[in-house]
Amino acid sequence: MQITRFTDLSLRVLMYLTVPPTGGPATIDEIATRFDVSRHHLAKVVHRLGQLGWIVATRGKGGGLTLARPAEHYRLGEVVRELEGGEAVIDCTSQPCVLLHGCNVRVALSDAQQAFYERLDTYTLADVVRQQTRASIIELHRGRRPAPTAA
Repeated sequence: MQITRFTDLSLRVLMYLTVPPTGGPATIDEIATRFDVSRHHLAKVVHRLGQLGWIVATRGKGGGLTLARPAEHYRLGEVVRELEGGEAVIDCTSQPCVLLHGCNVRVALSDAQQAFYERLDTYTLADVVRQQTRASIIELHRGRRPAPTAA
């Protein structure tokens, strides 16, 4: 299972917003700079997160981006499932497979995908932004690259 770049960036934005910057809400320009990503692509991500009601974007002086609810209320499986669109891992019908009627690969991959989302649902945004991750986000807020950690 591999997530799209859009979903990856969405997760990073949500994580970044779990630790509010000291100078007020985060901005698209700030996040684009910190993550070294295209402002245009990030704006699309932020727009989608806003449509889903996961972030609040406030315009004007003192405006910016904030989480719409506490980090404990965001289940990673729900986030990834919604952003990935629930597409099947394999599409046996777009170019009909000669094995379609006698093959169980689609069922096995569907079961694995469901298990993937169920496992992700055991984690919240708050769970993944603890200790070292939180410290790394604080470093990003300060405009510094976090030091690499051993895996």
